[in-house]
Amino acid sequence: MKILIAEDEESLVKVLQEKFEKEHFTVQTVSSGDMVLPNVKAFHPDIVLLDIILPKKTGLVILQELKSDPETKEIPVIMVSNLDGDEQIKEAIKYGAVDYLVKSQHPINEVVEVVNNTIAHLK
Repeated sequence: MKILIAEDEESLVKVLQEKFEKEHFTVQTVSSGDMVLPNVKAFHPDIVLLDIILPKKTGLVILQELKSDPETKEIPVIMVSNLDGDEQIKEAIKYGAVDYLVKSQHPINEVVEVVNNTIAHLK
């Protein structure tokens, strides 16, 4: 399985990368919003973990781009953020995210579990 993690918080990226690699994922990371779409197209991940607040382009804009592109629209996207407002969550789901995780409410093991469950349900 391949996962692309779009997150600009370096310490979180390292922890997520280690956890997913232990789960036998091939992991690619990007820290800037403008790099997500080109990397998704080149890497062809099975799932994308996408932060809402990224430099250069927001996660919601990226989500809309991914879902409007025939090449990437079927790739499941899980949004992760520190923002827990109902509006952000509703918007993310409306634009095609399969889930929305608030970082402070979901330990790393739970994030990995949600990703694994999402992939299992899509097979």
